[in-house]
Amino acid sequence: MIIVNDLKPNSAFEKDGNIYQVISTSLNKTAMRQMIVKVKVKNYRTGVINELTFTGGDKVEQAHVERKAMQYLYDDGTNLVFMDNETYDQIEIPKDRLTWEMQFMKPNDNVNITTYNGEVLGVSLPDKVELQVAEAEQAVKGDTATAATKSAWLETGLEIKVPLFIQAGEMVVISTVDGRYCGRAQNK
Repeated sequence: MIIVNDLKPNSAFEKDGNIYQVISTSLNKTAMRQMIVKVKVKNYRTGVINELTFTGGDKVEQAHVERKAMQYLYDDGTNLVFMDNETYDQIEIPKDRLTWEMQFMKPNDNVNITTYNGEVLGVSLPDKVELQVAEAEQAVKGDTATAATKSAWLETGLEIKVPLFIQAGEMVVISTVDGRYCGRAQNK
């Protein structure tokens, strides 16, 4: 059991049959009342982000979520297939559970698969990924009075807004948290 006052970002706990990942915590203590602990969490099974409120000193069950490095192999139409990098075992995860994550993965990418007591919860992506611009709109000449952007489509099909100087074929860095352009990828 963990006291909710001690919850930290990225820790996991179980409550009412759900498994949550802590995003952030907020402690509010006034002189006349008990401490209120607000915890912003992501449900591992559904992906829903919400806020739970506890009284200081409440306890929750710690969840031991495991992360295992696996390689994304291919999309078979209904499932995404991943291979364990050590044992070469393969697992399938239904596509409808990974709609957001699919926009940032391409075949042969290494990702972390999260599991809890043998149950596959999903894919844990890095904060930022490098993807190639497959197609980009033409820039409008003289349209630079503000931080002008244009639409671009990445190799995974994700549509994003990029600065006017980005062209098709370039590698860009994308945030997996909100799907936004972060910059050009460094040449290797």
